[in-house]
Amino acid sequence: MPPFDPELSVALESLGNGPRAPVTPENLAARQERDAATRPRPTAEDLRADGRFEVTELSVPALRDGPDVTLVSVRPAGREGPLPLLYYMHGGAMIMGNAWSVLPRIQREWVLPLDMCVISVEYRLAPQTRYPGPLEDCYAGLLWATEHAAELGIDTDRVIIGGKSAGGGLAAALALLVRDRGVPDVLGQLLLCPMLDDRGHTFSSHQMSGLGMWDLISNETAWKALLGDRHGAADVPPYAAPARATDLSGLPPAFIDVGSAEMFRDEDVAYANAIWRSGGQAELHVWPGAYHGFDGLAPQVAISKDARDARTRWLRRLLTHSRSTEPRPAG
Repeated sequence: MPPFDPELSVALESLGNGPRAPVTPENLAARQERDAATRPRPTAEDLRADGRFEVTELSVPALRDGPDVTLVSVRPAGREGPLPLLYYMHGGAMIMGNAWSVLPRIQREWVLPLDMCVISVEYRLAPQTRYPGPLEDCYAGLLWATEHAAELGIDTDRVIIGGKSAGGGLAAALALLVRDRGVPDVLGQLLLCPMLDDRGHTFSSHQMSGLGMWDLISNETAWKALLGDRHGAADVPPYAAPARATDLSGLPPAFIDVGSAEMFRDEDVAYANAIWRSGGQAELHVWPGAYHGFDGLAPQVAISKDARDARTRWLRRLLTHSRSTEPRPAG
């Protein structure tokens, strides 16, 4: 196996074995309950951070059968006019997580420095809701936000979709769905260690199983929760597992990063390569010695800082380029 980064290895060992225990069908319900009870869920008042941010929780209608979708909108306080939007999907393997917990870091690292707004979507989790429910939640929220851009203060020419782990997989699937349905326009896709392939047949998925923070048993449990009996079948659509896509043309520019010492490495590298082969644009980073979720577990180590800096530079470059290519007004 590729060796872990020395600083990341220390952080991993300090956790002990408890948090790294595999998720199985037998313990899934208990793990979901524990996650719901222990994962941070800041309130709107917490997220306002003494008035530095405007925070609104929205309930928007589903496009198909299903409950309304909750969105959490955050923007710099006092900013007038339309701002670029990062439409974000949280991680948690499609079975855990919430829309609120990811926001404090996004606010610090992107909302203020890049002068943008973020909407985090509370999509339904598996196995209570199987595919396509979570993806349709994400699409309904994105479509509603862009249709109500004026009241939300969103620049519809600068909408970026993104997410981490399961959220990265949803962002990749959403990019495919937006391309094929034709609306709305998306400027870029930010895919952080995305969960893309339900089949578990890559070399890294076996090489790294039982090591780091996520293994083959947990991954299979999560995919089965999402897909049910369709898991591993030949007809799983690319909107469910984007690694199944055979046509990646016409997608917005992608940023993809992953660790060299995690099971998603090979599927993520293959996805970037498939984008290039389809004539698209992708920036790929494989962080040496990094395991899944490394920058969240050990945010202060050198490689975590490098990873966050690279993501910020890509976002800034994408937004700057979009401004520079805007048509100038007549006269």
